Amino acid sequence: MKILGQVAFLLLLGGIWCQNNRNAKASGRSTKKAGGNQGGDVGQSPLAVDMTPGSTVSTRGTGGTAEAGREAAAGARGAGQQTDDMRLHFLKNTQVTCNDGTASLLFLGGWCCHSRETCDSRYQNIPRLMSSSGWPRTKRGTGILSSQVEENPYWHNANIFCASNHLLSAEYTFMGSLIIREVIKDLIPKGIKLAKVVMLSGTSAGGTGVLLNIERVASQLEQLGAEAQVRGLVDSGWFLESKQQRSPNCPETISCSPEDAIKIGLRLWNGVVPDRCRQLYKRGEEWQCFFGHKLYSTLTSPLFVVQWLFDEEQLRVENIYMGGQSLSEEQWQYIQNLGRELKNSLTDVTAVFAPSCLSHTLITKSNWMNFQVRGTSLPRALHCWDRSLEATRNNRTPAKGCPFHLVDTCQWPQCNPTCPALVDQATQQELTLLQMLVAMGLDLQKLGLDPQGDADSLASMVSNGG
Repeated sequence: MKILGQVAFLLLLGGIWCQNNRNAKASGRSTKKAGGNQGGDVGQSPLAVDMTPGSTVSTRGTGGTAEAGREAAAGARGAGQQTDDMRLHFLKNTQVTCNDGTASLLFLGGWCCHSRETCDSRYQNIPRLMSSSGWPRTKRGTGILSSQVEENPYWHNANIFCASNHLLSAEYTFMGSLIIREVIKDLIPKGIKLAKVVMLSGTSAGGTGVLLNIERVASQLEQLGAEAQVRGLVDSGWFLESKQQRSPNCPETISCSPEDAIKIGLRLWNGVVPDRCRQLYKRGEEWQCFFGHKLYSTLTSPLFVVQWLFDEEQLRVENIYMGGQSLSEEQWQYIQNLGRELKNSLTDVTAVFAPSCLSHTLITKSNWMNFQVRGTSLPRALHCWDRSLEATRNNRTPAKGCPFHLVDTCQWPQCNPTCPALVDQATQQELTLLQMLVAMGLDLQKLGLDPQGDADSLASMVSNGG
C-alpha cells in the first residue's frame, strides 16, 4: 500500500446519530467501569477501535498489536493468504481507553448516551460500541474502506484508521478527542507528516464528530510540522433540530430530542465545542454547535457533506419508522417537508452529495458506487472535489464538467432512480413508495394523491434524472 498519494490517510469516524432504544433499560452493567471524565470532548468518546489497513509498508495483515500485526502479515504473505483485511491495532498510550476501560481501538460509533440509565442500556444492547473486548483481529473494509479497486477506485490504496465516538455520562470514560490525538501521534512513524492529504471522515454520529474535530486535527498536524491538507467527509451527520415539543427531563432516550440530549449531556461530558462556533453563542447555548448547518460556516478546513434528503435517523427522531408502523397524515407531511428543509440547509455547502432517498449512511456501503445524483456517483463527485482542491492549491483553474455540488431537485422521497429499495419490515418485501404508504395505512385519495397519476409523475421525475 502506498503511503504517499492524493489521500494518504483516511480517518473514519462512524456511528449512529441517536438510537431510539425501545428495549427496557438495563438494570446494571457487569463489566468494568473506568472512572470519570478524563479529558473527553464533545463529539468523541473513549471507544476508539484502531482498524488500520495493513501495514503502511505494503499490505493489510492480521495481528493484535502493530508489531504482532506486521509479523502476521509477513507470515500471511509467505503462505499466500489474503492480506487485504484491515488489521486491528491498539494505541500505544494505554491510558486512553474505551468506555469500560478496555484498550482503545479505533472505530467511532454512536453517541446517544447522556446519563447512567441510557449508557447502561447502550452497554447492554450494543456493547461493541463501548468496548474493544469483542472486536475481531481483522475486518474486511467496504465502500470507501475497501482495498478493491473495483469497489473503491480512488481510495483503495489509502491508509485507513477508524474510531468510535460516544458521548457518555461521568460514570464512564469518554476520551474520543484524546483518541484522535493519540491516533495522529501513532501515525507519525507511519508517514503521516509526509502525506499530501489527510481526510477525516465519519458516518452518522461520526459525521458530527468530523464537524466537531476537524479543526483540532488540522491544528495538531500543523504543530507537528506536517504540510498535509486536512479535509472532512461528513456522511449522514447533518441533522436538523427536532420539531416536537417534549419534556426537557427526558429520562429515556426515546423521549429525548437531540437538542435536549446534548444539553443534558454537556453538563456531564466536560465537553468542548470548536472555539469559533462557541463564540457565536452565549453560555449555555453551545449545544447549537452540534448541528452542521450552524457549525459549517465557522470551519476553515474543506468539507464534503453526504446526506440523504430523507434521512431515516432524522425521521426516527420524530418517531417515524418507514415500513415498520402506521403513518399519520401529519407524519407524511413532515417527511415531505424534511426534504425541502435539508435541501435548504445545504445551499451554501460547497461540496455536497444529497440524493432524494429514504436511507441512512452511505460511504461504507459495498454498493456505494451505484447511487447517483444527476448522473454522477459519489466516488466520482469526491474525485472531482479532490481535483478541484488540488487545482486551487497549485494555482490552476479547476476542470470543467466535473461536479461536486450535487443535490437532487425532485421533491418526493425515492424519486431518484438509484435510491436504495424500500423494504416492508413485516414481510421483507420490496415496495414502491406509494405501496409503502398504503401498507402503512395512508389513504392516498384523502391526501389528494392519485396512485396512477402520481406514479406517472414520479416516473417523469425519474426519467429526468432527479
